[in-house]
Amino acid sequence: MPEVDSYKQGTPCWVDLSSNDIDVSTKFYRDLFGWELEARDAGNGMTYYMAKLKGRFVAGLMQQSLDAPPGMPSYWANYLAVDSADATARSVEAAGGSLLSQPESVPNGSGRMFFATDPTGAQIGFWEAKNHAGSGLVNEPGTMIWNELQTNNVPKAVAFYEAVTGCDSRTEPAGDLQEYTSLLVDGKRIAGALTLPIEGLSPFWMTYFAVANVDAGVDRAVELGSHVIAPAFDVPGIGRMAVLMDPAGAAFSIMTGVAA
Repeated sequence: MPEVDSYKQGTPCWVDLSSNDIDVSTKFYRDLFGWELEARDAGNGMTYYMAKLKGRFVAGLMQQSLDAPPGMPSYWANYLAVDSADATARSVEAAGGSLLSQPESVPNGSGRMFFATDPTGAQIGFWEAKNHAGSGLVNEPGTMIWNELQTNNVPKAVAFYEAVTGCDSRTEPAGDLQEYTSLLVDGKRIAGALTLPIEGLSPFWMTYFAVANVDAGVDRAVELGSHVIAPAFDVPGIGRMAVLMDPAGAAFSIMTGVAA
């Protein structure tokens, strides 16, 4: 079902954009995906924009903090659902990861969260839901459809996520990619991991958004100021996708899955 009211531990549950030009970003994604944006006070003079489709929240956007390193690019952050942010933070360090922030409560009782890096250096957020479970609509045009870790050491990274969240994994042949690892929760594929396809990139989590038609989506994104990183291509048995860079410099993918 595309409507989601809760997430099991280890499942990607939310994505948000840290933008170096929030005005450019909000206009781009509103025009590309049809998002309605609800502005919320994030403290310290900052505003957090909650993107909504069909009455449900699907993603967040925010201007980079003033203390961000000079020249820091815009990026989409991925969050995994956890039952306890505090317990997970302890597990992160025990499993070889590093805390980027301590667990803290989000205003208005939305939940508790923190950021960390896995042992390969990829940043990941962890979210303990209170009033806000995460993306309330998925797998429909304009919403999150897949989350993928791209790293230089898949086994090392996957072992970390298994230890921290209790998820399982399965690695299978994947054509030109050689192999692909799926992260599993209760036997269901909830995210993926693969070796970085471009040498020299730092490990990161890629966000995929669903679109009705990838080729039309690419054309529209370019019209709105996006740059194409990887033109539309097919993955047998999975779907059609493309990799883009938004006008503020954040990478993301669009995808149309194969009908089940």
